[in-house]
Amino acid sequence: MPKIAYFDNSGTTAVAKEVLDEMIPFFSEKYGNPSSIHAMGDAAAAAVSGARKKVAAALGCMPSEIIFTSGGTEADNLALMGFSSEKKKVITSAVEHSAILETCERMRPSGYDVRILPVDRDGRVSASDLMKVIDKNTALVSVMTANNVIGTIQPVAELAKIAHEHGALFHTDAVQAFTKTDIDIANIDMLSISGHKIHGPKGIGALYVRNGVDLRATMLGGGQEYGRRSSTENVPGIVGLGKAAELAVSTMRQDIARMTRLRDTMIDGILTIKGSYLNGPTDGRLCNNAHFGFGGIKGNDLVLALSKMNIMASAASACSAGSTEPSHVMTAIGRSPKEALSSLRISSSRYTTDDEAEHLLTSLPKALASLR
Repeated sequence: MPKIAYFDNSGTTAVAKEVLDEMIPFFSEKYGNPSSIHAMGDAAAAAVSGARKKVAAALGCMPSEIIFTSGGTEADNLALMGFSSEKKKVITSAVEHSAILETCERMRPSGYDVRILPVDRDGRVSASDLMKVIDKNTALVSVMTANNVIGTIQPVAELAKIAHEHGALFHTDAVQAFTKTDIDIANIDMLSISGHKIHGPKGIGALYVRNGVDLRATMLGGGQEYGRRSSTENVPGIVGLGKAAELAVSTMRQDIARMTRLRDTMIDGILTIKGSYLNGPTDGRLCNNAHFGFGGIKGNDLVLALSKMNIMASAASACSAGSTEPSHVMTAIGRSPKEALSSLRISSSRYTTDDEAEHLLTSLPKALASLR
């Protein structure tokens, strides 16, 4: 039995050893401020520049199009509140991360007409629904690349094309999807990523902003990050994000294949348990995500029961863990509040082993029996 079987990688991932090794010197030896003009400042600035190139290479963009942030949440906030337009309609979906939905709500008092697109039973946005509400007054469409709860991959390229045909910008939250599925930024204006979802450190993320997009700072001060995000740069975090992106891209194909195999093995095994069902699609979902419902139990109780068996999973997204309210994603796909609260999310990483998967498949029926 593995010491710890960790299946909460959509919540956060372990920092890769190679990433940590590259970060450590910037805490204690190379601790200069990148804005300082002396030699130690130059060394820090060079490290930030090198990491920016690595993240840009992973996304297929120019280094000047990468803005480092404190994480995916800030990247989402900056995209929505920083873009400049005289138009006042913003469109998003019902299954977005709270960093998008709450920001949209904050925009309403400023005169923005915010439209929330529905999703189907698999959690997918349709192009036809977007066509019904988009018009020449639309400033921005923001739809995530893949859902953080049930793993649904959205038709981002098609939605972005529609946005551009109507003169709107297109932003996507790719925090869960980055390095776990192909992302083509050709029709994307802004894109958010986060370090701690790809075996990098917490507290660091980035926003891709296509050259030519008018994005204004929401944090004012020293004018760092090309004047779009003031604050002394988190050099160790930036270095870690750069290394994590470089590592993830270098093994992306084999990692996706392996995680897909493990995901399907766990789905097949868990669906043999009486009263279990899959939330989200069978096709077109993230390689590392499997989300289940179980009749007669509460998801949080199941998480705690599994934890006692050294299996770490989650009932919802980490941002809402412990909540007694049903996930907005689950209710958006038509699940009842009771069903929504009877869920378990299993999310693997490139480090997840076959032994961990076997331990989960052996232990889960026992945990369910004890709760029932």
